[in-house]
Amino acid sequence: MRQLDRMNTNKSIKTLRFNGSLWCNLDIALRNLDQVFGQVVQPLGLTVIEWYILRALYDQDGQHASELAKAVGRAATSFTPNLDKLQNKGLIERRADPADRRAVRIYLTQAGKECEAAVNDSAADIDRRLAKAFPQEEYETFQAVLANLQTLALD
Repeated sequence: MRQLDRMNTNKSIKTLRFNGSLWCNLDIALRNLDQVFGQVVQPLGLTVIEWYILRALYDQDGQHASELAKAVGRAATSFTPNLDKLQNKGLIERRADPADRRAVRIYLTQAGKECEAAVNDSAADIDRRLAKAFPQEEYETFQAVLANLQTLALD
């Protein structure tokens, strides 16, 4: 997270790579932040995607696997290995959906529930560090842009 702290001291506007290509630059930024977030999440014994899954289950336990994949921005077709790892760690369990025997719902185990404070604390830590890297007005604008990008549907 020292990288984020350094960003706060360097107020000059940086040039975007790849002639300003929005997608390329957004992808590079996400990969960089993924590494930074991984440093915060790793001490919890989780990968970033496992951390996302737990956070989604803390918001709503018992989601269908396909809903959970969508909630964390992953394809349902390649999501099973992530659930396998969390189940092997004893943090989640799969249960058949009583209303649809073809569907599976994902629930937190007691051990998964006991991780909630640490996961939420790490999320708050990341948010605090990111907020420190930008002036408040820019950070609020950044959050608004992210909210729009998460629901954007191009024609």
